[in-house]
Amino acid sequence: MVFDAMSFDPRTSFGPRVAAAYDDVPRGDEAPAVERLAELAGRGPALEFAIGTGRLALPLAATGVRVDGIELSAAMIEQLRAKPGGASLTVVCGDMAVVEMPERYSLVYIAFNSLMNLLTQDEQVQCVANAARHLDSGGRFVVENVVPDAMYVLRQDRDGIDQYVNAGQIGSEGVTVEVGRFDRVTQRVDKCHLGVTASGIALDPLALRYVWPSELDLMARLAGLRLLTRWSGWTGEPFDSRSVRHVSVYGRAT
Repeated sequence: MVFDAMSFDPRTSFGPRVAAAYDDVPRGDEAPAVERLAELAGRGPALEFAIGTGRLALPLAATGVRVDGIELSAAMIEQLRAKPGGASLTVVCGDMAVVEMPERYSLVYIAFNSLMNLLTQDEQVQCVANAARHLDSGGRFVVENVVPDAMYVLRQDRDGIDQYVNAGQIGSEGVTVEVGRFDRVTQRVDKCHLGVTASGIALDPLALRYVWPSELDLMARLAGLRLLTRWSGWTGEPFDSRSVRHVSVYGRAT
């Protein structure tokens, strides 16, 4: 069995099997995330890039904010539609870096590292510019993303390539393992989740491009935005040198 990481296609990575299990393990931050997004959206409307199964969009809509979405995976949209209230959301299937909605929004947001699903810096710059285009005059653009410091403490193999192997679930029925390699030049990580059971091996490949907070700030400046505030979580925890995640809020530069 040969897995060619460079042939990875993000359009198919969240197919029916992944989409069906995507909400099986809640991340636990849904309530504070929705509360913060509702505060930033005001009366709305809001637009979510990579809306997925509606993990945040549906409870945000339940607060009274109208939420639209853009999502690359048809299978994820199908899961969203099957949930209560999912059929009433306007969701376009397409690339969040290029799809343009007809309206302008008080809030555009990208949650849970979804910006990194775009695998080149050019695509990420294009996405931030697209978000800026969708904002009304007082709108806010919010990005929740991991801080990639951990990629720089990985073990190097004999070819000098940063890599890791992490054990997940371990039990009598099987094990799950995540393996990955990180390219410092492109800031791309190619990884695969392996599920090993008596019935066989299941592979879930994934590729991401890590983006630094300062790099994101520059992307925003190129789009005519400026950083307004940055927290290390949805409840407003201070962002400092020990933070492993950030929630960054941008507005139009004046």
